[in-house]
Parts: sequence; C-alpha cells; structure tokens
Amino acid sequence: MSESVSGARRRDTRLGDGKAGGGHPALGDLARVAEASAPVAAYRDEFWRSLLYFNVYRSLIPVVLVTIWLVGDQLLFGTQHPQLFLWSVGLYALFGAIAFVGIFARQPDFETQLTAHSLADVLFLVLAMHASGGISSGIGLLLLASQAGAALISRGRMMLFYAAVGSLAVLGEQSYRVLALGGASAQFLQSGLLSIGYFATAFVARSLARYAVASEQLAEQRGVDLANLSQVNRLIIQDMQDGVLVVDERGTIRQINARAVELLGGHRLPERLATLIDYAPLVAEAYARWQRDPQAPLQPLAMPRESKPGPRQVAVRPVPVGGDASGRAVIFLEDLSRIQAQAQQLKLAALGRLTANIAHEIRNPLSAINHATELLQETESASETDARLLQIIHDNTRRIDGMVQEVLKLNRRDRVHREVVGLGEYLATFADDFCRNERIDNTVLRVETLPLARAPQGGLAARADAGLAVQFDRSHLNQVMWNLCRNALRHGQQGAGSIRVVARASAGADAADGAFIDVIDDGPGVPPDVQPQLFEPFFTTVNSGTGLGLYLARELAEANGATLEFAAGPPPTRFTLHCKAAG
Repeated sequence: MSESVSGARRRDTRLGDGKAGGGHPALGDLARVAEASAPVAAYRDEFWRSLLYFNVYRSLIPVVLVTIWLVGDQLLFGTQHPQLFLWSVGLYALFGAIAFVGIFARQPDFETQLTAHSLADVLFLVLAMHASGGISSGIGLLLLASQAGAALISRGRMMLFYAAVGSLAVLGEQSYRVLALGGASAQFLQSGLLSIGYFATAFVARSLARYAVASEQLAEQRGVDLANLSQVNRLIIQDMQDGVLVVDERGTIRQINARAVELLGGHRLPERLATLIDYAPLVAEAYARWQRDPQAPLQPLAMPRESKPGPRQVAVRPVPVGGDASGRAVIFLEDLSRIQAQAQQLKLAALGRLTANIAHEIRNPLSAINHATELLQETESASETDARLLQIIHDNTRRIDGMVQEVLKLNRRDRVHREVVGLGEYLATFADDFCRNERIDNTVLRVETLPLARAPQGGLAARADAGLAVQFDRSHLNQVMWNLCRNALRHGQQGAGSIRVVARASAGADAADGAFIDVIDDGPGVPPDVQPQLFEPFFTTVNSGTGLGLYLARELAEANGATLEFAAGPPPTRFTLHCKAAG
C-alpha cells in the first residue's frame, strides 16, 4: 500500500512541474500532461486535509467528555469505573495529539493512519462507554459519527471493516456486562440496533463515496481533456503561417506565436504579461479602431524588419472570442508581401511552363535560320546592304537563342546539388573571374565580408570572415551572382568601387538562417514605376537584354531555399540574396 501511495505522490509531483505559457511547446509535454493527470485521487493533498480535520474532531471528543464529567454530571459519565473513564479519555486525547504528528509528517502512509485512527476510536470510546454503564450512556453514538467520517475519508474502501470492528466491540462489551457483571440482557437490543446503525452508515457512506469518486474522476478527465486541448491549440498556433495574438478584455497578451513575434519586429515577449499597447502599439491602435467599428476595413500596417531592407506590409484581422461583448479576441497578422509573392509565383510558374514549351518548339527552326544566315554571309556575291541585313538577322537569332537557353535553364532549376560554400573564399574568386571575363579593372568590383548583420552603408571596414558559409548549389550561385553583377556593371559608372558585394551574417530573428549577400551599384537607381516589374520574365530596360536574368536568378535562389529581393528606395541600387546557413 505504501508503494502505491509513494507512486501516486511522484505522479502528483510531475503534474505540478510543468511550465506554462508562451514558449514553443513540444509533443512530449502533451504526453506528460496526460500521464500526470491519472493518479488515484485518494492520495492527494485534500485527503490528508480531511484526515487532519477529522482528527481535530477526534481530539475534541475527550475534551468535551472530561468537561461534562468535571461540571458535575458524574452520574452520566464514569459512573461505574471513574478511573477507567479518565484513563481511557486521557489516552484518547494523547493518541489524538500523536496523530497530528503523523498527519503532518505523512508517515506512515494514508491508509495505515486512517485504519489506526478508526481502531483507536473503537477502543477508547468502547472503554469509556463500559466505564459509564454500557450502551445506555450514549457514548456509542459518538462511535457512529467516527465510523461515518472514516468511511467517507476512505472513499468506502474499508467501511465494512470499520463497521464490523465497531459492532463486535459494542456487542462484546454488552456480552461481558451480561455474563461477567450480571447486567440486563434487554440491552442487547440496543447494542444490536447500534451495530445495525454502524453498517447502515457504512452503506450510505459507500454510496456517497462512489458518487464523490465518480464526480472526481469526471472532473479529472475533464481536466486532462482541457489540458490536452490547450496543448494541441498551442501547438497548432505555433505552427501557423500567420501571426496569432490572443488578448483578453484588458488588452493583455495571453498567447503569441513565433510568427507574430517575427512580424512585429522580432522582439521577444517579456516573461510577465504584457499589454498589447506596450508590445505592439500599431497593432493596438488598429485593434482599438476595430473595437469602435468592427465593420470598418483596417488598412495594412507598415512593420519594420530586422536585417532586411524596407518595411513589411502586415494585415490585421481581429476575431472576437466568447461573443462581441466579452472584449476578448484573437488577432491574426498576415504578411501581405508573402501572399502577393505566392500569387506572383503561381503566375510566373505557369508562364515559365508555357515559355519552356515554346522554347523547345523554337529551338530547331532558330538553329536552321542561324545556320542559313551564316552560309549566306560566307558567299562572296552578297552586297554591302545584304551583309548588313544578314548581320542583323544573325545578331537577333543569337539574342533569341540566348533567351531559349535561359528558359531551358529554368527547367533544370530543380536539379539542385547543395554544398557548403565559404563566402570569403568564394566571393574573392568570383570577383577575380568576373573582372577578367568582363575585361574591367579589379578595383571596379569590391568584396566585403562582414561578421555581423550591419547595413552596407554602416562604414565597417572590409575584412574576410572565413567562417561565414552557406548551403547552395555552387553553379546556381555562380549564375545568380553573374546576373546581379552584370546588371550592376551595366547600370553603374564602372569606376573604382562602382560594384560592391557585401556578405554579412544574419542577426536577430534570422540568426539561424545563414547570411545575406548584397550587390550594390552606384548607378542612377531603378525608377519607382519599374520596380514592381523587375523580377517578371521578359521585362528589360535594355534592347539587347533577354529580360530573364533577374527572373532566373530569383528562381535559382528559391530552388536553393534562398530569397532574392530588391531594396526599394533611393540610390544606390541594392539586391539582397538571403541564403541558408551551412550545416
């Protein structure tokens, strides 16, 4: 029995060890909640408290009996054996005092103590009853209350045993009185009725105990279900792509997921409960407008981003919880740029498949045209005008062939062979190759590798950081960097430092996401009306361009789990490639 008690206590302890709240919950916590909520209810703290209160009642019995005896009603108590009466009552009081020590120490176990208390009630009360003249003294009725209390505390498990011991003791005392002391046998009827009362009390207590146990098990199961449901909800909220804020009627943030933290600037929620107006003033203002007029549309919020250029457009969508009048709400935060990017990607993917099919159909006829043009150029009878026209045909067929080759590369973008690329060594080699192939001075392209996520305009001295590495297909990274740097060379002033390639480590909310590579030029910048079309296929501002360079660069970046973005704003022009960390 003691092993069961100690096991139950250990499970109770685990139930109280869980940590609440806003972190990132794991599925193991859910299993621990279900396991810790299952221990038998009889060994919890409330049962020890019940035993304590019952012992207070037990300790008052001898005090009351002695008080009545002292005030002069000696004809009622202790009439036959005053010394035995005082000894039994005194020992009963001493037992009650010792029982307090065992209850507070919880040693021995609960079941053992309850049984000892019940047997002590029977022993000392029957002795006091015998010293006071037997069943007619009325002390046996006190044992009835003790039997009922013990049965309720034990949840009915030992009730018949307690009733049987009490009945045997009362009947035994009456038998001794009749056989040894010559008492009246008519009192056997009273003893029998009192014994029946003990058993009747036991059965009533059994029914009440069963009802209490069933109610407690139901409440316990409801608690388990509620804890599991709360944990499941927390897991779902943390896994959502949209930001989620749960606020109460006072505007206090009760729950927030990692996506909401990111959308609100990457600042961690304090350990104490924070108010919405303190943590996210812009969201609090939009929420207040919604509370005044739930039907009015809410304008997207421009939220700053850590380590990335430009603000993020975030839509705020509050949803009331528990009725409109409760004041509680769930606030959803949606990244509009992500939604727009997804829509754009769907459109561009469809366009890419279409152009790939067209490219396959064009390739063979284009090769025939180009070959025929070259043959005509080799003839000596062609006039100067014919030669110029043939050169125009040849140049345009080469341009179209270049477009076809770019489109066909898109079909191979899913063939990714990622490897660890150290940016310090890679960018130094790339700069030499680029300057040599483009036949420009080595000072035109300058490489900087910064250890921290600092803005490229921050003025930090350039230095190599060999530890900065990313996961990327090297051939894909070459194509992306060549496209970006060719654009920068085409639109820049082509002087010393006209092109800057800055590699920097992520920081803040993106610390585990790798590194940024900025390609910056000193050109006139991109006109605002052109910026939304930069990554669309076949859009170009140069007659000799294919319009696929930036589109292909972004597709290859995304195939490697990276992102390519343009930093909107005044010059200098900057494109940012965000790569995943190595390892």
